[in-house]
Amino acid sequence: MDVAVLSASMTQFGTREGWVRDLATEAALDCLDDTGVGASAVDHLYLSNMASGEFEGQTGVMNALAYDIGAVPAYTQRVGQTSASGGAGLYAAWQSIASGASEMTLLVGAEKMTHRTTGEASDIIASLTHPSEYAHGVTLPSFAGLAARLYLDRFDAPRESLAHVAVKNHDNARNNPDAQFQKSIDVETALESPMVADPLRLYDYCPLTDGSAALLFCPASVAREYADEFVVLSGVAGATDTHVVHERDDPTWMDAVAASGEQAFEMAGLGPDDIDVAELHDMVTLLEPLQLEAFGFAERGEGWRYAMDGTTTRDGSLPVNTSGGLKARGHPLGATGVAQAVEIYRQLLGEAGQRQVEAEAGLTCNVGGFGNCVTSAVLEVAR
Repeated sequence: MDVAVLSASMTQFGTREGWVRDLATEAALDCLDDTGVGASAVDHLYLSNMASGEFEGQTGVMNALAYDIGAVPAYTQRVGQTSASGGAGLYAAWQSIASGASEMTLLVGAEKMTHRTTGEASDIIASLTHPSEYAHGVTLPSFAGLAARLYLDRFDAPRESLAHVAVKNHDNARNNPDAQFQKSIDVETALESPMVADPLRLYDYCPLTDGSAALLFCPASVAREYADEFVVLSGVAGATDTHVVHERDDPTWMDAVAASGEQAFEMAGLGPDDIDVAELHDMVTLLEPLQLEAFGFAERGEGWRYAMDGTTTRDGSLPVNTSGGLKARGHPLGATGVAQAVEIYRQLLGEAGQRQVEAEAGLTCNVGGFGNCVTSAVLEVAR
């Protein structure tokens, strides 16, 4: 069964008042209002969320959300897969429709993070790492620094190459009214920002973010009853890599990205050359070139060139992170994978405003940890 994405919505990302339940409700109602589908028509309601229990002591948010939007007695489920929870939610929503178990499925991704201190939030996020690594101080930011040093040295890549990723994504976010950081930066600013984990600096990392995003799914055969134009989720797949990162043969190669991408492309009947726009998981700037290589867009060790030579800019041959990415749009953990699909939806339907590119097929990649778990998805304009 072909699975349609009927509508998409997203809250403002950044520092928000209220709680995760409030943000999720805002995105859910906006998504339903877009098509006039009543909440009572929702059969399945999925909430992608990493850590509402740890961040604010609330674990039954999916049930509260069903009540708040009037979707009772819909089946509810929280989808948690660390920072890849949003992508896992895409997979769950696709399964619910494709299996015939649901005629109308609402997926909401949400996280509320900024009310905690940076140290507290970092400890919560670090809980996704293996305890043996965390005991030795290998948090995600520190491991990113180690991997970046290895990548830059091995492939003779200039340090400026990663700064160009940050500059590009900030420039894109400037044209995204929902983004956390709507301002441009230059390479010099990125390179002179405070050091976090050598060789990576402050502007190489994404911020702490509050926000929510939502998508409404139904069978493609039903979608035209509600909308003249819609998007089809034509390929989706997930994969895992070793949980202990130092056990990998090569920290600069993302096996789970390659595996999930291959499966998603095969399901969609497409390949890298067919993708017009992509939203990749740039929790740190290094991850963008690593994913470009794992998906087959770039040769091994060549992904660093793409932001520098303009390939991945909005007017390049493969625009990447037109939303601003995690780097500048923001990274509310459970919402990120959903927000990536919202951006691709808007690009495919010509609703992206000043950041619009020409696109008929798009790709999302949502990463848990440093590639510990990954969900990749291909979306296309319905024909």
